[in-house]
Amino acid sequence: MPAVLLPASAQAFAARGTVNVVLSNKVEPWLTATLKRINKIKRPLNSVPQHTRCLTETLSSTNAIWSLCSIMVPKAPETELRKDSNPLVEAIFNYQMLQIEAYVVHVDMVSRNEVAFKLTQDTIDALVEYHKEIFSIDTSANTWAWPDKDTQLKKLQEEFVQAANKFVYRTSALALEGLEEDGAGELLCGRGDEVRNQITGLFVPLLPPPPKPVVEIIRPAPILPSSTIAETWWPSQHISAVQPPSIDTWRIVPSSPSPVSSCHSHNGYYTEHALFVRCLHLIDILYLVACMVSADASYYDVDVVLTSSEYACFAALRNFCKHELRMGQV
Repeated sequence: MPAVLLPASAQAFAARGTVNVVLSNKVEPWLTATLKRINKIKRPLNSVPQHTRCLTETLSSTNAIWSLCSIMVPKAPETELRKDSNPLVEAIFNYQMLQIEAYVVHVDMVSRNEVAFKLTQDTIDALVEYHKEIFSIDTSANTWAWPDKDTQLKKLQEEFVQAANKFVYRTSALALEGLEEDGAGELLCGRGDEVRNQITGLFVPLLPPPPKPVVEIIRPAPILPSSTIAETWWPSQHISAVQPPSIDTWRIVPSSPSPVSSCHSHNGYYTEHALFVRCLHLIDILYLVACMVSADASYYDVDVVLTSSEYACFAALRNFCKHELRMGQV
């Protein structure tokens, strides 16, 4: 697609100048009919240069102001609008119509077959005033306060001034069918809705700054103990309790002496080993008895009487100790 080249008069804050008209080698019949209709004095239109001269002079006239559309806007900020039960009364007192007017700056019927319009200074001033006095107040009231709010609001107004002065509406060259006397005209075929939507899009609301990102602290996942490192999961004493050392079954001494094995050549070894084991049992039993005596001193002839169950238990322990000692001497 070829680059769009507009004249200097189409730039922002530029003064109005002569319209730039470029026609093709063959003039469209509708353009010839339009120019004949609007000219009070009959002019020859037999060639492309004659059409170009006539169209340029007509559109460059100071009275050649086009009405693009109209926009209804409130007369005052929202807090100052009149409240009434009758919607018609509210509409009459609270709203006004802004006429969007423009003039032609460029006609290209060769490469793009388009016509370009630029807003008049009066229209730009009306839009800027509405944006500053009404729209900015409403959009500021609808947002919460933050430190740089006034600065951003002022920047928003400056950006709107730039956008309004840069605004150029491009449409098909067939829009020139709405041309009237003295070069004025009105958009036809619903093109006014396009202009209204584009003008409305220039009113950008004031947006608060985005919230600060919340940094989530991701804690590392706990490292599960390895199955090969058992001591970090179970204490060593538990492991030894779960897995007792292996004992040769032929070295286990029975609980009662066997008459058959009494004459064996290794009888002395078995008797000494059994006595050693039983002595260990006896030490454990004596320790338990000492604990009982420290809790109940009746055994030592003090003024504490044992209950029948306690005495029976203690007597059984003593008999058991005697029996163990007797068995160890066999």
